[in-house]
Amino acid sequence: MANEQHDQLPRLDPGFYRGQAYVHWTMTIQDRRVGWLIPNFYYKFRELLTHTAFRYALTCPIYCLMPDHMHMVWLGIDDRTDQLKASKYFRKQVGEPLAKLGYELQHQPYDHVLRDDERKELAFTGLCEYIARNPERKGLVPQDGFRDYKFTGCLIPGYPELNLWQPDYWPRFWRTYSFLRRNGRFRPSDESL
Repeated sequence: MANEQHDQLPRLDPGFYRGQAYVHWTMTIQDRRVGWLIPNFYYKFRELLTHTAFRYALTCPIYCLMPDHMHMVWLGIDDRTDQLKASKYFRKQVGEPLAKLGYELQHQPYDHVLRDDERKELAFTGLCEYIARNPERKGLVPQDGFRDYKFTGCLIPGYPELNLWQPDYWPRFWRTYSFLRRNGRFRPSDESL
């Protein structure tokens, strides 16, 4: 497989993935194989996503791991954030535990850089709910049971108490994101969010 010629998905100019970009990433398992999504992998996924988010200054307000692919929405925190580099790093890191399970990611992830109108609150939260409802649409959970799917969550570096399903998640997420944008990801704070 390594010697096969792979067609490249079209990419926007690299500048679209830098700074405060909002990008919906979809990373698919090669041949859409299933069986890799087990609790041990899930914990490793969260660890690697945490390192990626910290290293490349981004947040992940939602992720959803499906049996044959992963969805993640990443938002850049810093003007130096580069999501193309972050994606390359994450894919390399997550490829190792996948390989130990006998799986690999498809050659290239699919991404969608959100336009200004898609970044507005109603459209953005609608996208996140659409992602969260993937398990429901695939029959993995009952209708309106998407909150019970154990492989959906969020990851904001330094804020493990944020939970995607808490009633005040979105106001708390946006306050935290604004704080990180203003103050950077490395400065400790006593500010209550």
